[in-house]
Amino acid sequence: MCRLFAITSETPVSPMIALQALDVMREGHDGSGVGVFLRDLGGPFDEMRDAPILSGIFTRQGIKRLDTFMMNLGFMTKYKITFKLSKTPPPGVPERDVYLVRAYEYPEAWEGRSFSEKGRELMKIRLMLREMGQAEQDMMVFSFWPDVIMVKEIGDPMSVGRYLQLDRDDLKARVVMAQGRQNTNYAINLYACHPFFVEGFSTMTNGENTAFVPIREFLKSRGFPGYTGFQSDSEVFTHILHYTLTGLNLNLETYKHIITPLQGPDLDNHPDALLLRQLRQSCRSMIVDGPNCVIGSLPDHSLFMVQDRKKLRPGVVGGHPGLYAFSSEICGLDAVIPDRDKSRDFQPMHLDTAIVGPDRQEITLCRQTDPLPRLH
Repeated sequence: MCRLFAITSETPVSPMIALQALDVMREGHDGSGVGVFLRDLGGPFDEMRDAPILSGIFTRQGIKRLDTFMMNLGFMTKYKITFKLSKTPPPGVPERDVYLVRAYEYPEAWEGRSFSEKGRELMKIRLMLREMGQAEQDMMVFSFWPDVIMVKEIGDPMSVGRYLQLDRDDLKARVVMAQGRQNTNYAINLYACHPFFVEGFSTMTNGENTAFVPIREFLKSRGFPGYTGFQSDSEVFTHILHYTLTGLNLNLETYKHIITPLQGPDLDNHPDALLLRQLRQSCRSMIVDGPNCVIGSLPDHSLFMVQDRKKLRPGVVGGHPGLYAFSSEICGLDAVIPDRDKSRDFQPMHLDTAIVGPDRQEITLCRQTDPLPRLH
């Protein structure tokens, strides 16, 4: 099993807080990799919310190709983080040339475009760079989006965090998601490292999605270029979330109905039974098999946690107004928010969706047996 930790805070926090929680839960991951997702950024990025930020790992030749490619498109560097690394990486961490976090000015030709139009082009550019990098093995691109930074690397999470000096002031964020990997692949591929990201939506998962193949084929048939990659069976949780909210124009509360539809009397007695039956039929190819615990983030900075029907992966949510965390284990939560009212911790079961909204004032609990909001 992997281990997951996410935090949402009114005040920007260091990603090292999340890595410390993973370190407490170290028996649940093998040090084969770590992924960190940052959004609602603080520091210098707080003043450039609209600027797209490119995150990835590059060779020296890859940086040269990147610079030529981006300049030809009209992108100019606005701000970048320089990682000053020790000469010798920690044990298990590969030696890299450049870890890149770079904010860009949009091309002048993009002036007047809507955010939706810009977002679609940013996604296409990310996919082009990824393809270029895979061809030459000189670029790994994890995200290219405003107000988002992603860091991924092989190795023990705390060792990676210290090596990259992730406790720096210009890498703080109000939303942080982190996964410590338990490698289940024959070869370690950073594109298989959670969290995953598509157009403002991100998820990470502890579990195994044995329904991966039919879900992948359904998503590929949608004709949306962002549903690609599939280096991990868990990546489809991000794609399904994106498809539910943008393709079907439904809400987060409906996401759970897509991946684990109600059955039997629970469905028959539901006030939205007709709609839910239609969704179960039309979206049957996206029903997951588990066990899976999923933590996700929305473009509005909400965080959520869901479990699948098997409920065989741990997960808990707790905190206090202004600061909440989602953790695979209670000990991770204790390490970061020890002063919370522990009696108010919540461990979602198979019908639950636990949500902390962008105001960060409370945990909202939704059960699949409840009426769907905004549909009446």
